[in-house]
Amino acid sequence: MAVQEARQGTAADAGTAHGGGCVCGDCPRGAREGHRRAVAAFLRRRDEFAAGEGLPAAVAHSASASRQWVSAELAQRAGEVAERGRTEGEAWLAGLWLRTVCAVWGAVVVLLLAEALTAVGAGWSSARTAALLAALVVAGAVTAAARFHRARGGALAPVIGDDNRMTTSRTVAACWVLFVVYAILLLAGRLAAASDHAERDALISGLDLARGAGVVTVVAVVCGIAVVVRRVVGLRIAGQRLQKVPAHRPHAADLLTDDSGRGSFADIQYVVISAVALVFAAVRLARRPDQLPDLPWGLAVVVLISAATYLAGKYAEGGRPVILSVVRAREPGDLDGPIRTGDDIEIRGTGFVPPGAQSADQLARMVVRIGAVDVHVPLVPVTGGFRNPTDTVLTVPVPAEVEPGPVEVQVVTAAGVPTNRYPVEVAD
Repeated sequence: MAVQEARQGTAADAGTAHGGGCVCGDCPRGAREGHRRAVAAFLRRRDEFAAGEGLPAAVAHSASASRQWVSAELAQRAGEVAERGRTEGEAWLAGLWLRTVCAVWGAVVVLLLAEALTAVGAGWSSARTAALLAALVVAGAVTAAARFHRARGGALAPVIGDDNRMTTSRTVAACWVLFVVYAILLLAGRLAAASDHAERDALISGLDLARGAGVVTVVAVVCGIAVVVRRVVGLRIAGQRLQKVPAHRPHAADLLTDDSGRGSFADIQYVVISAVALVFAAVRLARRPDQLPDLPWGLAVVVLISAATYLAGKYAEGGRPVILSVVRAREPGDLDGPIRTGDDIEIRGTGFVPPGAQSADQLARMVVRIGAVDVHVPLVPVTGGFRNPTDTVLTVPVPAEVEPGPVEVQVVTAAGVPTNRYPVEVAD
């Protein structure tokens, strides 16, 4: 229905192609508008079902039949919304490279204005010329990389992870690497323009390890953290100790939050402390453009402690989903009794909904394996969300295909991670 509405909107706007109401997938504006309309239609329909409206007369008399029909209808609509979201994400990434290029060259213009203002009274110097030339070289290299990776976010492509989110470790490492490259190019420019032998020797000695040991250590550690974190996450996913679901597109907030969008202490402190240290190093470079910034060891150690905290947080996050108990779901007024085919069972545990999998299309992918039968978890809507499934409780019916006797119950999450097997007895 959402896709049909989008197509009807496209036909209505045929005379004003790519206007404010465009919902095609060929331009960022149309993809964004199409996704927005699809989401609005899905939320409206979900709330209607939650209020008991819109049910066909053929299923309205049966609670189980209506629940199954509503779940199937919502799952189909959620899939259409997810497809619209993927289209919008691809269009957004394709248009991002121009914005990153504009931001890079905007930074160069800001540097030029700052140098021009600070040169008033003090005069223009060779250090200012070298700083501007180094900025032009870095901006040119970043522009070329953005053009090459224009389909994956431009200059941000190296810091976008496999789950389509911006990674904190790569972003911090990339900022430090770009800063050090800029500092070395600045010294190289000054060295090329130096005519006095003593000045050349002083510039070369500015690259001594004793001068820039703090910066070199920080760069080595943050780059190592970026590599180790990627390896740790990959191994934990392969070992089913970490659940990951892809995002529709990256956001700047990914640097400070976990996959579910909640603020992460490990990420926030790593970004903030690294940013403060980087600003300090930039000020030192501006004051002493004849050597690598001498980052004090006290500040360098603070950055190292922050990096270690971030790495420890990556080791600690996640965990496998676990079934703690399975009981027969009892409606008010029902008699107590054993589990039989046709009954609803309530599966209690933890970790059933991975971080970032709260959307309806991801919830619809959850499966409960009862013996040899796979049962899709029904979506039970309430106003503003879903009552089933949740991260700690799932309710599914026992289908008639399940043979009476001892069976094992297992949940497979949207990330494809299975839980432990829990034995239950299905009565005849």
